[in-house]
Amino acid sequence: MEKIHAFLIAVMVLVVGAILVVALAVNNSSKEKQLFSVVGSGTIYAKADIANINVGLKTGVKKTAVEASQESSAKMNSIIGELKKLSIDEKDIKTNDYRLNPVYNWTENKGQELTGYEVTQTLSLKIRDMEKIGEVIAKTTEQGANQIGDVAFTIDDEFALKNQAREMAIEKAKEKAAIIAKQSGMKLGKVKNVSENYDQPSFPMYANAKADAATASNQEAPAPIIQTGQNEIRVEVTLTYEVK
Repeated sequence: MEKIHAFLIAVMVLVVGAILVVALAVNNSSKEKQLFSVVGSGTIYAKADIANINVGLKTGVKKTAVEASQESSAKMNSIIGELKKLSIDEKDIKTNDYRLNPVYNWTENKGQELTGYEVTQTLSLKIRDMEKIGEVIAKTTEQGANQIGDVAFTIDDEFALKNQAREMAIEKAKEKAAIIAKQSGMKLGKVKNVSENYDQPSFPMYANAKADAATASNQEAPAPIIQTGQNEIRVEVTLTYEVK
């Protein structure tokens, strides 16, 4: 009898405990505040101050790897020398590709046959004087560059511009939140959270283009006119409000 009595007491304790847990959960959920989020974006347009460009050369097919390397070295040294004459700093000249490749020819009679070697070499340049872009292209082409491409324009220091775009985004988000609250009859409390999404700047880009045979044979090349346009700096902000 005592065992049955103890068992009933234990069951009652468990039931009461479960009721208390459920009551507390309901009470806590009722105290949780509803949240409302709104997104705003800010965009700033600014002129680029750096031109990024790839300048390269591809040799003709030579009988030996040494001959191909010699031709590439001679032309690339002339290109770098011309860049220094144009006051392009050494820190802004970087070799980002060098390839010495065998060249094969296939025929039905002999199959695959080695015909020689060729070298491809590319420099990545940063041009800080935007007036010199066309001149850099022309002068390097005169020295043997026959692969010019991936021209892109960037802004060296975007910090202040991002701050302006962020401020604009926050103001737009607040304005949007106020309008939605007024239209829906919702009462907004304090801002509980802020998150930011920064879009990578978009900029004009020119696809890879090879110099023609005339300009690649040390003739005087005309300096092309390169339009820099404007860059777009965009910041998106999400504000999360507490609903009263």
